[in-house]
Formats: sequence, structure tokens, C-alpha cells
Amino acid sequence: MATTIAQFENVGLRYGTGAETLSDVSFSLDTGGFYFLTGPSGAGKTSLLKLLYLSQRPSRGLIRLFDTDVVTLARDRLPGFRRRIGVVFQDFRLVPHLSTFDNIALPLRVAGVEESELVSPVNEMLAWVGLADRASARPATLSGGEQQRVAIARAVIHRPEILIADEPTGNVDPEMAARLLHLFDALNKLGTTMVVATHDIHLLSRVSNAQMMRLDSGRLADPTGLLRNPPREAGRGRRPKPGA
Repeated sequence: MATTIAQFENVGLRYGTGAETLSDVSFSLDTGGFYFLTGPSGAGKTSLLKLLYLSQRPSRGLIRLFDTDVVTLARDRLPGFRRRIGVVFQDFRLVPHLSTFDNIALPLRVAGVEESELVSPVNEMLAWVGLADRASARPATLSGGEQQRVAIARAVIHRPEILIADEPTGNVDPEMAARLLHLFDALNKLGTTMVVATHDIHLLSRVSNAQMMRLDSGRLADPTGLLRNPPREAGRGRRPKPGA
């Protein structure tokens, strides 16, 4: 039986004194599920993701992550919860003066991993995303697709339980979009819960058991009919070959 990794109940989000950006949002995410978050520009997708990766607190409602109420969670406990979540930002947010290797290694260094212990996992991740030959390159010399793969590798180097990606295919060509989706699908088969925000609903058909959530004007459309198929059993599958 699937377990719930995240739950929103009647969540609302308001910036300042304006109208609510999100209103009465309720849903749950099953461990090991693959979810696409869709909707038009301005629907509130990025705001919902911010709530999910704990960079924003809601104005009202309940949010539970990892079986814990995170709305009332003490601030000193937030870093520990955030380490269980990987985020691929739409604008990559790579550190410009760091090499590909060092950008990917950054979360491990922040977590206090010894230099001698991070070389192997970073090299493995470089091979996994097909960038072993670009380890010393700076972000400015990388293509958009290469920067996106660095961002993905950095987001998953610490083995997050949830991976959140905000429009990860928005700035790459269709061939690269397919490669990135292949990486996400492989991660999901290993047991990572995936949440991918996208305008491109055609991506949904490329993941066999993906489920869709659609936001419209800050509300979930048909919240009772979100789940199309049950999520895969977590922990199955292998990483793709280097360069996949």
C-alpha cells in the first residue's frame, strides 16, 4: 500500500494584502509517485513549488511533509527537512565561478562531507548525466542543456526523497527535453518522488504512470480526479547509462 510523502489541506497563499495566489489547495503525493504540475502562466505553479520545498510558508491551511506538520515547524529544523528535498530551478542557479564538478559537489560540502569522500559520488553523477568530460568547465561555457543536467546532478547528489523541477524543459530543444525526462524517469524508478512543473502537457505521455495536477487561477482543477495511475513500487530500476 502506498504511503503519503506530502499532504496539502485547504492551503492558501497570499503575498501582502493582495488576492490569494493559491486558494483552498488540497492534494496528497504518494511516495514513489511521478507528478506533473501543469497550468497557464500565472496559475500559481511556482508558488506551490515554493511551499513544497519549504522556501515559503502558507497563509493558511495544513502542509505535512514526511509525516510532519511543516507549517509550524521550528526554523532550526527546516534545514534538515530541506536536505530531504532536491530542487531543479528554472534558471539553474549554478555558481558561476565554480566548475561543473564543484557545482555538483556543493551540497555535499555544505553538509560537511570530507573531500576524500565526495570525489567518487560526484564523478559517478557526472557520468550519469553524461558530463564526465565537462567536469572542469564553468557554467558560462556550457550549453543550456548541459547547465540543466548540472542542476539536476546537484539536486540529486544527496539522494533526496522528493525531487522538484520547475519548467526543466522550458529552455532546451525537444531532443534534450526527452533526455532530461529520461533521467527523471530513471530517478523515479529508483524510488524518488518526482514533481515536475511544466507548460508542456505532451510530456505527460512520455512517462507511463505519471499523474497530473492542473492549477488554474490558484486552484486545483478537479482535485478528486488527479490520480490517473498508481505510483511505481519504490526502489526498482537502474540508473541509465552515462550520457543517456
